Amino acid sequence: MIQEPEYREGLADLALHYRKILELLGEDPERDGLLKTPMRVAKAMQVLTRGYEQDPHKVLTDALFEEKYNQMVIVKDIDFFSMCEHHMLPFYGKAHVAYIPNGYITGLSKIARVVDIYSHRLQVQERMTQQIKDCIQETLHPLGVMVVVEARHMCMQMRGVEKQNSITTTSDFSGAFNQAKTREEFMNLIKNRY
Repeated sequence: MIQEPEYREGLADLALHYRKILELLGEDPERDGLLKTPMRVAKAMQVLTRGYEQDPHKVLTDALFEEKYNQMVIVKDIDFFSMCEHHMLPFYGKAHVAYIPNGYITGLSKIARVVDIYSHRLQVQERMTQQIKDCIQETLHPLGVMVVVEARHMCMQMRGVEKQNSITTTSDFSGAFNQAKTREEFMNLIKNRY
């Protein structure tokens, strides 16, 4: 059985605002199908923005291990869903993260958790990519970090330009990944499918 998440303060106020939005759109919030919609949307928005309440640096340090390994560690194809801050529509895709340890490693699932935390905020893809890289760099102090994010944006698919098959790719890197050869190795490794 799936446990319902704990909701943050302000849930009832948020639901009242969504009720007003329904009215402003020309709907009747008393209509049978919409009676519970304001609270459902309020709960969904709190879940979709739960990253504001989480500390990604702490996630990494909770599973920090001393290790002499100093080759590339890659966690690729990390699924994520986020909300574009410009239109509050979803964007979703995959993140690929690599770092080269400098005496310390973190649990592999913690890298995916960092992606999850930053994606569960109102975002733009470019900033999210940089935040993931900066968090890992600042917390683990590795020899280098590289992040590549590939995403589909509903704001481009459903409205405006309406291009359903476009994918946006962003990247950011530091340290050893400033060398083209190291970046190329990472890019080749994330292209390979098992």
